[in-house]
Amino acid sequence: MISLKKSIFITGATTGIGNKLAELFLLEGHRVAITGRDLSKVDQAFRDKFSDLELYEVDVTDEKAMETAVENFAKNGLDLIVANAGISHGSKSKWPDMKASRNILKTNVLGVINTFAPALNYFEQQRSGHLVAIASVAGMVGLPGASAYSASKSAVIKLCESYALDLPDKGIDVTTICPGFIDTPLTKKNDHSMPFLMSSHKGASLIKKAIENKRVLYIFPWQMAVVIHILSHLPRFIYRFMMKLPIANYSKS
Repeated sequence: MISLKKSIFITGATTGIGNKLAELFLLEGHRVAITGRDLSKVDQAFRDKFSDLELYEVDVTDEKAMETAVENFAKNGLDLIVANAGISHGSKSKWPDMKASRNILKTNVLGVINTFAPALNYFEQQRSGHLVAIASVAGMVGLPGASAYSASKSAVIKLCESYALDLPDKGIDVTTICPGFIDTPLTKKNDHSMPFLMSSHKGASLIKKAIENKRVLYIFPWQMAVVIHILSHLPRFIYRFMMKLPIANYSKS
């Protein structure tokens, strides 16, 4: 439990896992900002329920807009920032979609940097703060049909791994969250099987606990953590062979 009232900024939280995480923090009495490209997705009942909720309509790929939003929120404090916004391929294909790939990398990688940059300026001054990035188990390996998504989440994992080495001396904690499949509007677009699918409420609860415990790297659910650990440590020629087997075909068709 976070005992004192905190100021928490979460991107991509109009729906899905970010929204559930925001709700959990708000229910504990924390001050929370959520961002999204379309705030009309935020239910009016949700808005009316929490007096400590602040909303910012902003795209994480817009560096200046993110800087303005974070700085505005931080005027009344900033303790924790969660870079949650992200997009995926949805429909998997062996043939790369280069336009989609550019958008995925821009959102999932530069979006994290744009989120963290203004927060770091504030955390450096107060010599405390907590950076959290929502990555994915997909960043541990190159998944078939998800080249840009795997690449983007791998970049986030390694980016934060370096931050976790560099920033604690400045009083700044770093947490990387790597979920498996969570039932959200984003994953509903997937046209492939999703083993160990978890509800967004359960996923948000586990993420919140990992944040509170200041875990440097948290992979869940445990079944997916075991599978991805094995796959990521296989000799790569064996991994490539396995991914070409019919059982590894992600398509439902």
